[in-house]
Amino acid sequence: MPRPLRIWYPGAMYHIVARGNRRAAIFHDQADFQMYLAILEDVRSMMPFILHSYCLMTNHLHLQLETLHHHIQYIMKELHSRYAVYLNQRLKTDGHVFQGRYGARLIETDAYFLEVSRYIHRNPLEAKMVLNLEDYRWSSFSSYVNLLQLNPHVDHSKTLSYFREPVEEQYKLFVEKNLHMIGEGPLCVPELPVLD
Repeated sequence: MPRPLRIWYPGAMYHIVARGNRRAAIFHDQADFQMYLAILEDVRSMMPFILHSYCLMTNHLHLQLETLHHHIQYIMKELHSRYAVYLNQRLKTDGHVFQGRYGARLIETDAYFLEVSRYIHRNPLEAKMVLNLEDYRWSSFSSYVNLLQLNPHVDHSKTLSYFREPVEEQYKLFVEKNLHMIGEGPLCVPELPVLD
């Protein structure tokens, strides 16, 4: 029985999750992380999309990706088949690099858009890989809380449009403190905890 087709339309946004086959590492060292991002940029030059956030972990990855004119299946097939060829050649192995089909949850509300951004950026903290999220190099988080630190892979504009000035500090609070948002739209602010 064929797999159901992914829901797609121009402008569709997704939370993409992909894991290593049998939970094996898909990134072994700095060169692998860099190559994945280089391939991502090459694929984007052929099939433009917007990347709102990402986190590359040792054995899995998260992308918050907005399509423009190309179906998500073509973007991800090109990206992951090219990375799999690279990794198999580098490790002198063959076979599947990724575990089955990547996950792609459609993002259709502002609240879920923000929740996905927070979830993606909290991954290294939840995995106890870092104490400070800004220290994790293979995530877009540090470029969100320090806009002078350029990250050519992500577009911050939509995400930060939900926060009041200073947007970097408000976003950092939202992610690190696991706060909830009040309202929707450009004047959203993190809901601060009530102090006794």
